[in-house]
Amino acid sequence: MAKTDKVKKPSGGYTAENITVLEGLEPVRKRPGMYIGSTSETGLHHLIWEIVDNSVDEAMAGHATKIGVLIQKDGGVTVADNGRGIPVDIHKTTKKSALETVMTVLHAGGKFGGDASGYKVSGGLHGVGAAVTNALSTNMTVQVKRDGKIYEQKYKIGKPQGMVKPVGKVDKSDPEQTGTMTTFYPDATIFETVEFKFKTVLQHLRSQAYLTKGLHFIITDERVGLTYQYYFEGGILSYIKQLNRNKKVKNAPIYINKSVEDVLVEIAIQYTDDFDERILAYANNEYNPEGGMHVTGFRTALTRTINNYATKNGYVKESEKLTGEDMREGLAAIISVKLPNPQFEGQTKAKLGNPEVRTAVEAVVNEALEIYLEEHPQEAGKVIEKVILAAKARLAARAARDSVIRKGVLEGLALPGKLADCSESDPAKCELYIVEGDSAGGSAKQGRDRRFQAILPLRGKILNVERARLDKMLGNQEIKNLVIAFGTGIGELYDVSKLRYHRVIIMTDADVDGAHIRTLLMTLFYRYFPDIIKGGHLYIAQPPLFQVKVGKNAEYAFSDDERDKVLKKLVAESKASAKARKDKKKEAGEPEEPEELSTVEETTAGAIDGVKYTIQRYKGLGEMNPGQLWETTMDPVRRVMLQVNINDAEKVSEIFEVLMGDEVAPRKRFITTHAKTVKNLDI
Repeated sequence: MAKTDKVKKPSGGYTAENITVLEGLEPVRKRPGMYIGSTSETGLHHLIWEIVDNSVDEAMAGHATKIGVLIQKDGGVTVADNGRGIPVDIHKTTKKSALETVMTVLHAGGKFGGDASGYKVSGGLHGVGAAVTNALSTNMTVQVKRDGKIYEQKYKIGKPQGMVKPVGKVDKSDPEQTGTMTTFYPDATIFETVEFKFKTVLQHLRSQAYLTKGLHFIITDERVGLTYQYYFEGGILSYIKQLNRNKKVKNAPIYINKSVEDVLVEIAIQYTDDFDERILAYANNEYNPEGGMHVTGFRTALTRTINNYATKNGYVKESEKLTGEDMREGLAAIISVKLPNPQFEGQTKAKLGNPEVRTAVEAVVNEALEIYLEEHPQEAGKVIEKVILAAKARLAARAARDSVIRKGVLEGLALPGKLADCSESDPAKCELYIVEGDSAGGSAKQGRDRRFQAILPLRGKILNVERARLDKMLGNQEIKNLVIAFGTGIGELYDVSKLRYHRVIIMTDADVDGAHIRTLLMTLFYRYFPDIIKGGHLYIAQPPLFQVKVGKNAEYAFSDDERDKVLKKLVAESKASAKARKDKKKEAGEPEEPEELSTVEETTAGAIDGVKYTIQRYKGLGEMNPGQLWETTMDPVRRVMLQVNINDAEKVSEIFEVLMGDEVAPRKRFITTHAKTVKNLDI
């Protein structure tokens, strides 16, 4: 009798039936973050960028000169260009119209074929942009003007609602005989918010206008009735002038524009009297916040060329070569490269990975910068002086930093004496309160949970680091205490992974001085500890402004409006309670006695319908006893905190420069412009 083999069942019943195949645009709706980064406000605006990118690609290819963006009152967005118009004939592979293919199929577009009719350079490399926006919209309508006709196709959640069909003829008097117009409505079930921010749209499209010479943007918000137009004939040369408009510059902008094989390199360079570096990198008009090969090539060429010039002309000795860090102090640069096949890391294009771009940028910058320095000796001298001064400051800063570290090692765990540390050793569970003043620091130390909450009081206002180099900064005792407490080091040895507290909380008074101290601390974090902000570790405590008390009941309020609501509620509760007591006595047959409603021990601030109340306005944290401070501001169960993040690094940097820099005129303009919008002004 033949022996038969038993067929084993797959482990755990895991078979081909368990594999889900997502078709069409289903993967986008299932995992939208993979395609647009997130479903937050950032991801929402990415829907506009993807459609606009297609129009910008037309402009870069020389087929479009104008792009219109309209935010509608009903929540939709319309993007229109005067390019060639998306083709509407049948695609030989998909057997659908080219328009439907572009709007419903991932990795479809004029960016992969490599023929002359497509795009030599393109920001939307992945070809998923329009399709992703379609998939994440409840409704989308696309109209194409081509060959004298207007074609249209509508979609719902990425699915076509019929074939592409002509809906009219292009008027012969219309100056724009061709183009594409896309209107979409983001899906509220996908996104955290579907309200577009006009400022966000303006900032993004302004940079796009700078990066494409002669491209005219018209941006309108129907909700507020505003229209802005951007058109920059100078391109990135205009961009860098705008970037440095409030700064003291060392040289006229250096402009480089040259092609190496298939890579077009366009760079603008200018030195200012700042202490930090600002490089904005773009590849095919896509902003690369994490840089990439073009930034690496630029920095290498800059360091080599300036070093060669400085030693050749006797500014420094051969043995005293300047470092890349010295070159970058006060440097402002915009790097824009355009290439056929960009290799981005992720759909959000944060970093460029093409190695050939590094070679191209390095060669172009070496040659152009060498010629510029030779032909402009006076400006070259100013740049070299700036760099040499940075080198001297670097050595002084290193000595100051090493002094701080040595002092810490000699004194044990490098913890300042005023720091009341916590007993928990896991940084993820620890939080550090930076508190204004010894009085508030004393209350915080008594009221805290010693297991995980550390307190560091600051005496007075710290140094404004916006206008101070590292060596001077580390001479300030309060800043030195902060650096030691963080444990991350600073400057060359900065390592955010060594942060001793994963929640760093700024807790200052709710007055003008407290706001100033917060601003000084925020400047310190942004300039020298940016990863603490980027990692989501920085918070601002929100102590209440008022205590409202009616009888024995007391509640806290964080604003004038909340104070009024709390007072109204407590008075109503007091009156209801008094009436209930009166009714109970009446039912029991007890004689009525005259009763004072809700009397309080403190001086009465007022009365409403006979109900007395007091309102205490807290101007300083020191006015609270330890119990109140814990209850209102430090108890993780009840406290309110603001998490600090950086949505737009360029804008944030500009605001810090205006508010904390040397130039008075820009600061005066800022204050004059925003004075009427200030709330809770305490003079």
